[in-house]
Amino acid sequence: MKAAADPLDELGIDLAWLLMLAEQRTPGDPQVTDWGALVAAVARHRAEIFGVPVYDSPHARAASLLQLLIHVPALERSNALFASAVAYGYLVAGGEKVAPTPEQVRDLARLVKEGAASVDDIARELRGWSV
Repeated sequence: MKAAADPLDELGIDLAWLLMLAEQRTPGDPQVTDWGALVAAVARHRAEIFGVPVYDSPHARAASLLQLLIHVPALERSNALFASAVAYGYLVAGGEKVAPTPEQVRDLARLVKEGAASVDDIARELRGWSV
């Protein structure tokens, strides 16, 4: 018997979903200043090499989104908040139970912004948000 697939393994994101999160989760609905960053986030999430996903777990895919959207800002402001909301929203949409504290969100955003965190480091932190 085949094991049930993890819903996060099949979860895709698109431009509409990213825009919805920007509108709902960032104060004052900041304008998009770099559409390419959003397109890049969608592409990075789906990245494969020879049919093998580049980011092999849901937490790694969420981490790749967070990292990209912090380093390549898409909005006129509130980019760290937006990137965190995207990672959180991705995990929740896939059925993951996450409950980060505001301090965990802030600390992760700072770590990523400093540029010292790899996708694996970020994914490990995101796993710590799970309950």
